[in-house]
Amino acid sequence: MTHTPEHFTPGFRRDDNNDMIPVGLVRAMFALALVPLALVAMAAFTGREPAAIPDNGAVVQEWQLRLVAGNAQAVTVQTADGTHIDRLDHGGFVTVVQNGLQTARRRHGIDPTLPLRIVAFENGRLSAIDDHTNYRVELDVFGGDNKAAFERLLTTLNN
Repeated sequence: MTHTPEHFTPGFRRDDNNDMIPVGLVRAMFALALVPLALVAMAAFTGREPAAIPDNGAVVQEWQLRLVAGNAQAVTVQTADGTHIDRLDHGGFVTVVQNGLQTARRRHGIDPTLPLRIVAFENGRLSAIDDHTNYRVELDVFGGDNKAAFERLLTTLNN
């Protein structure tokens, strides 16, 4: 049985009056959260153009795909006219792109089954671009495996 003093009050100080969590550290943690929030809010309110979008090079090839949601992990890939290409039960990155696209289209009140453009640029970049919203994913910046997932779909489409 543990004995608790009668006037025990939990707090941020120990009996030796030293802070358990230094005040400077607490302030730094709040600053770490608030400074980026302030920068993003300032950019949004001033209408600053996005700066991290790579320059479009010459388009080598373009495909129109429909990414149709299955369950939380599944996605069905179709051509623009509805021809079945593949059903990915564990679509991985393809499902992530589809979920982002579906969210963007829901916000804008746009049919989620409209085609998405996959564009191959001369400099080797591969992008998923939605002409109906501002949704765009540079497929190669998330790693070679994620880009390869889309390249496999496009190879199937080209055959």
